[in-house]
Amino acid sequence: MLAGLGYAGTMQLPSFARIQEAQAVVYRSMAPTPQYTWPLLNQRLGAEAWVKHENHTPVGAFKVRGALVYMDWLRKAHPALAGVVAATRGNHGQGVALGARLAGLKAVIVVPHGNSVEKNRAMQAQGAELIEHGQDFQESLEYAATLASERGFAMVDSFHERLVMGTATYALELFQAAPPLATVYVPIGLGSSVCGVAAARNALGLSTEVVGVVSAHSPSYALSFEQRRVVEAPSRTALADGLSCRTPNALAMEAIWENVARVVQVTDGEIAAAMRTYYQDTHNLAEGAGAAALAGALQESPAQQGARIGIILTGGNVDRPLYQQVLDGTL
Repeated sequence: MLAGLGYAGTMQLPSFARIQEAQAVVYRSMAPTPQYTWPLLNQRLGAEAWVKHENHTPVGAFKVRGALVYMDWLRKAHPALAGVVAATRGNHGQGVALGARLAGLKAVIVVPHGNSVEKNRAMQAQGAELIEHGQDFQESLEYAATLASERGFAMVDSFHERLVMGTATYALELFQAAPPLATVYVPIGLGSSVCGVAAARNALGLSTEVVGVVSAHSPSYALSFEQRRVVEAPSRTALADGLSCRTPNALAMEAIWENVARVVQVTDGEIAAAMRTYYQDTHNLAEGAGAAALAGALQESPAQQGARIGIILTGGNVDRPLYQQVLDGTL
């Protein structure tokens, strides 16, 4: 099995030059996504909110950026490599499947039992071999590592410098296109997105506050942030599978401790309300994890009156039956 970079010590966020390097790779396969400010949403928040629409990428989520950068690096570093293995709840796997296909690699994706049916189909449509194993992401991840070793494939890390470089490209787009932002709300799954936003903020020398948002039903990153040590916690979110994490990544936590102002916890009910808000106020589709940042901004709206804020809509890949329940308020 081929491993990742094998970091030791403190996680170093990518520089401006490394983010530009990533942009050159990403833009071969997709255009920059838009950032819009929506009057109805602004009225609801009492703030000027700039939404970064990562639901408009070729796989409907931000994950494709990091996957494209990772696969480009992997192909150059290991030209004889035949394939890759990754564990996912969906969006990471879609990005890996697309990136692998473009790089001429076979992709094997491991998902837990009961995973999103439509995300599974989307990964298979990209040419991936899909394997269901485990009751949660952690069990899928452990099995994926074993499978990669058995097949002689590269194990695609769920958190890696190249993934952070990729996600930083959307943050650079946002910071350069929108007016100066006081605060940016970012969902935290395993950490590549929030670290990418912090990297772009740092690279541009901005004073923007980065706020992470996690599921209150999967609080491991919030607990780890508060206690300044890696804390494992059960993950029971029924709506935000992209935020489902039992064991935080230690490297991600190092960067989060140093670069994130605070971590906000939002319930499935608050996330469902944010999904409805996106539809009502912007007519955009948001999956649970994709709406988490807005849920965090709504929770903190009394303290953000009159401010200019950024909100990352990380993805819109939600199964139709689940979304129907959310819109109906019956979930």
